[in-house]
Amino acid sequence: MQEDTRDKAQGRLKRIAGQVAGIQRMLNEDRYCVDVLLQITAVQAALMETGRVILAGHIETCLTQALRSRDQQERRKKIDELMNVFTRFCRVEGRSDTDPAANHTPDPKPRGKGR
Repeated sequence: MQEDTRDKAQGRLKRIAGQVAGIQRMLNEDRYCVDVLLQITAVQAALMETGRVILAGHIETCLTQALRSRDQQERRKKIDELMNVFTRFCRVEGRSDTDPAANHTPDPKPRGKGR
């Protein structure tokens, strides 16, 4: 990992650690549930952004080096690895099975003018 990427990620993680400590204080102070949930959502978003920073750094360094390599097997390995990471990353970032909106089936007959 490049030093710049590491520094960015560590700075973000330090802020996230502060946010998590704040959430713990909120719980200890018996703060309003919605306020706690909003802070948890902020931490989740911050973690996802940290992941994006690290993923971008990986693509710029490790993956680029492998693609420039003459070793076909190494290129294939890195591409497969990246596809696996994207699959996991998108699953974490996307809607969950418990999200009611994720289970909503759109009306096949849209209603509008002329219907």
